[in-house]
Amino acid sequence: MRNITIAAAVGFAAIAATSAATAGTVLDAVKARGALICGVGTGTAGFMLADSQGKWVGLDVDVCRAVASAIFGDAEKVKFVPLSSQQRFTALQSGEVDMLSNNTTDTLTRDTALGLDFTAVTYYDGQGFLVNKKLGVKSAKELNGATVCVAPGTTTELNLADYFRANKMTFKPVVIEKVDEVRAAFFSGRCDVYTNDSSSLYATRTANVPPPAKPEDFIVLPEIISKEPLAPAVRHGDNQFADIVRWSQYAMIEAEEYGITSKNVDEMMKSDNPTIKRILGVTPGMGKALGVDEKWVYNIVKQVGNYGESFDRNVGMGSPLKIERGLNNLWTKGGLQYAPPIR
Repeated sequence: MRNITIAAAVGFAAIAATSAATAGTVLDAVKARGALICGVGTGTAGFMLADSQGKWVGLDVDVCRAVASAIFGDAEKVKFVPLSSQQRFTALQSGEVDMLSNNTTDTLTRDTALGLDFTAVTYYDGQGFLVNKKLGVKSAKELNGATVCVAPGTTTELNLADYFRANKMTFKPVVIEKVDEVRAAFFSGRCDVYTNDSSSLYATRTANVPPPAKPEDFIVLPEIISKEPLAPAVRHGDNQFADIVRWSQYAMIEAEEYGITSKNVDEMMKSDNPTIKRILGVTPGMGKALGVDEKWVYNIVKQVGNYGESFDRNVGMGSPLKIERGLNNLWTKGGLQYAPPIR
C-alpha cells in the first residue's frame, strides 16, 4: 500500500472522524457488532502471531483481549486483522479496525496530523541493529556503507536515516513492506543489517532464523538509537472508547502491583484491602465511571492475566524470547510501568 502524505492524512483523518461521529461512537458499534476488531501486525513472535491452530497470541494481542474482557466480559470476543506498517493507519482511520495494538510508536505527528489517540504504553522499546556474526561488526558505528533492510512508512526508517546522518556515515536502504519478506532478505544476505525495534530483532533471532543457521549466529548490536514507546492507538474523538482501552492496560499493571493474578483473583475478591476491593469491583463505582461492568478488572485478570503474567509468558523468562523486564518492570522495581490509581 502506498505511503500517505501528512497533508493527505490530515484530510482523510478529518473525513474519517466526521463519518465516525455521524455513525455513532466506536463503543456503540463494537457492542452492536458483538466483537472488537483489533488491528495487529503481520506476525512478530511474542507480540502478535497466529499459532499453529490459527489463534493469535502475544503481548499486544493480550491488550486486545483485555479490552474485549472489559467490554463484554469475554476475552474471546475479538477479531484480529493483520496489517502491514503502511496499512495500519489507513485501516484505523477508515474504521476497518476499532483499534491498533501492533507495536506502533507514539509520536507527535501520529497523535496530531493522523488524527489518532494513543493510550498507555504497552512496551518501552528502542531501535537496534541485527547482524550476522560473520560480518565481524561489534558496534553500529562500524556500519558505514552497509546495506540495511528496513520497513517503509515507519519511525524505524526515519531513525535509521537520522542516525547515519548524525554519525556522518552512509548506507544503502533495502526497503520492503512485508515483515516476512524483510527477514527473508536479511537472512539470504541481500542486506548486511536488519534494523527494527530491539524487541522485534530478538523475536526474529529467536523464531525466524532459517536452518541450517542458528540464532547464535546473529547478534543484536549494543546501540539503541531511539525511544520507541509502543502503544495502542484509537481514532481521535471517542473519549469513552479510548478510556476503556487505556484503563484496561492500567488494570493489568495495577493488578500486578497489588499481587492480583489469574490464579488468585477469586481469593483476592475476599480481601479486606479497600484498594483491592475497589479494583475488583467488590466496592462498586469504577465500572460505572468507565461505562462497563463492575467486574471489568476481575474479568481481565481472570481471562488474560496481569501485565507481569502477560509479559512473562509472551516475551519474558517464560517465553522463548527471554527478554528481561528492564524498563518494562513496575515502577516499584525500577521500571517505567506505572498506572494511575483505580479510584
